[in-house]
Amino acid sequence: MAALCEITTAAIIDGGGLGWLTPPGRAVLERYFNGLLLVPETRFFVVRDESGQIQGCAQLLRPSRNNEAQAQTAQIRGYFVAPYMRGRGLGFVLADAVIAAARAMGCRVLNCEVPETQSSALAMFRSLGFEHWGTHPYYARSHEGTIKGLFMTKILDRVGAAARHKTPTEKESSVATTDAKPNRHLTLYPAIDLKDGACVRLRRGEMDDATVYSDNPAAQALEFARAGCSRLHVVDLNGAFAGRSANGAAVEAIIAATDLPVQLGGGIRDMAGITRWLEAGLDRVILGSVAVKNPELVREACKAFPGRIVAGIDARQGRVATEGWAEVSELNARDLALRMQDVGVAAVIFTEITRDGMLEGLDLEQTADLARRLSIPVIASGGVGSAQHLRDFRQVAQDVPGLEGVIVGRALYDGRVSLAEALSILEGV
Repeated sequence: MAALCEITTAAIIDGGGLGWLTPPGRAVLERYFNGLLLVPETRFFVVRDESGQIQGCAQLLRPSRNNEAQAQTAQIRGYFVAPYMRGRGLGFVLADAVIAAARAMGCRVLNCEVPETQSSALAMFRSLGFEHWGTHPYYARSHEGTIKGLFMTKILDRVGAAARHKTPTEKESSVATTDAKPNRHLTLYPAIDLKDGACVRLRRGEMDDATVYSDNPAAQALEFARAGCSRLHVVDLNGAFAGRSANGAAVEAIIAATDLPVQLGGGIRDMAGITRWLEAGLDRVILGSVAVKNPELVREACKAFPGRIVAGIDARQGRVATEGWAEVSELNARDLALRMQDVGVAAVIFTEITRDGMLEGLDLEQTADLARRLSIPVIASGGVGSAQHLRDFRQVAQDVPGLEGVIVGRALYDGRVSLAEALSILEGV
């Protein structure tokens, strides 16, 4: 109980934790947690570190229901990990345990509410398949004023759930540990790189070394959607070099062609551009060069569009490259990633440029190291050339929960990896 009260106090001081603005004292917290165990509709979870110390907790509430639909719905409450333990994957382990319990209870819908200020939690729930469906403008109070709350929901697929998860008993609290390795669902991001309105792939980021694969990017997007992809990754290559969007018509056609969430990077370097594309139907905007040169703009964008700003960090042997990879700075990729996490980005896309388009495999060591240091998801990019490269990525991701997905381009277009095989490997089917 002492450890539980300690991490709760730390979470409250950090700005989020059970609704308290200031820690209420240990006696109050002890009564609160002891009371939870007496409520039959609530299951209580804790996550422990390697030494067995409690470092986070969550509640799974099955509220009173009046009909069959409500009987299949559950709610996540009081979810947090100690601020000083973030970036180690504990949040994902805790979430996986809660989701597994909800499935075992027969729930088909799982809801949660996340304050807009908790960008890492928003990013994690998004990566786990939760969708944002509404916003409460006066969700909570802080010392600075009111905070919006984002309502999120996930439809639970119960196929194979009984085989993957053990049902907790009704009376005991459920405990998640870092030893658990659930069959994680990783996201495939098929890449659509745009140059002069066509779908191309570069080698090592060189504009003069481009292969054209399609002159109809919208048709290519539709092909990815029909194959079962859940997201699309689009880059405006001309825009990245020019510093402004240059393939707008092609991007708009891609957005119109499917209902898939689309993330776009390349040449978006001011609030007007960010706002324009998000209002045009993009799910997320990727900020690359501007993350190095104008971090305050990234902070402003994250505040205006929580959960919808991603940092694209491209590096040559660990040093950040900008301006469409034409310039290499002295800034370390790891340091930039930590800065971007602090300003509130939802995720980081990491690309080792020397591997991009070369089909020689991802830089798994550098990517995994980055994911271990961050509390927000990391998306790998650059170098996938075979199904084995995806299996290698999945194996590493089992031990590094912060790895959320991988971007694949040339290998899909060349047929070195089929879409069906790539999806099967990453989804763990």
